[in-house]
Amino acid sequence: MRLEQLQAFLAILETGSFQEAARKCGVTQSTVSRQIQGLETDLGLELFHRKGQAKLTLAGERLLPRARKICQEWQTATQEITDLRAGKQPELCVAAIHSLCAYYLPPVLQKFCRDYPDVQLRVTSLGSDRALKVLKDGLVDLAIIMNHHLLTASKEMVIEVLYDEPIEVLTAADHPLAQHEHIPWSELIHYPQVVFKDGYGMQRLVQDRFDSLEAKLQAALEVNTLDAFRGVVRQGELVALLPQSALVEARHDPSLAVRPLASNSHSSLPDSSSFTRQVVMITTQDRLQIPPIHYFWQLVRESLQGVRS
Repeated sequence: MRLEQLQAFLAILETGSFQEAARKCGVTQSTVSRQIQGLETDLGLELFHRKGQAKLTLAGERLLPRARKICQEWQTATQEITDLRAGKQPELCVAAIHSLCAYYLPPVLQKFCRDYPDVQLRVTSLGSDRALKVLKDGLVDLAIIMNHHLLTASKEMVIEVLYDEPIEVLTAADHPLAQHEHIPWSELIHYPQVVFKDGYGMQRLVQDRFDSLEAKLQAALEVNTLDAFRGVVRQGELVALLPQSALVEARHDPSLAVRPLASNSHSSLPDSSSFTRQVVMITTQDRLQIPPIHYFWQLVRESLQGVRS
């Protein structure tokens, strides 16, 4: 059974004859006849009484509502695909890491909403692991996450490196480490820390660095918002390693201190300049062909040019 057979079947009913149905379908009458004969052969029963005006048999009457439903579903599906290709999608869903949602994305979101007012933009702040999972599950169209050596490009995925940024230390203003202009790793490793929860790229990045130092990460507390980091560190005991963009508000808080890591070029410890995180944008090849998604992708790239430099 083929779609064009069902379309010919319905055209005969609408026009009342094989000849008019052929004209409606843009084919010859013999083509319509062959399509109906093939359909009848597949079903094992005749669909029309052949004498006089085309009239349905009992089998034809049973087929009619199903044929209408199948053809309507096909018409709806093709219209939705046409709309998608033209950029007429109802929503665009994005998952992004917290600091990007707070500081870099707002101008992009505003411009996108102005240029695509009919597309509902939905942005969810998630850790890198969760953001990547919802992208792979098809729940979002695009994700902006921390890069990781396990995240490899595949045929269906497109990965754009956005920028690299240094990791710095957040402490209370009166914390002993705040006395340093640049905090040495040799001292930092002795203090308990507040870290991101499991599933966040930053937790993995910090843990990997401590492992490379053969030092134990004293993760005293796990949180998942920047407000929580500031609130906990402000109490005085715990410190945190956070990316530069996550420390914008902390720099203006007199109860907190932000310090870069010291260069360790004269010791066995790694140079702080190598301790950075890389932020990437990722989607699938097919999604990047959809105009609103491609436009959002380009907006993010252009907006973050200054960060890259």
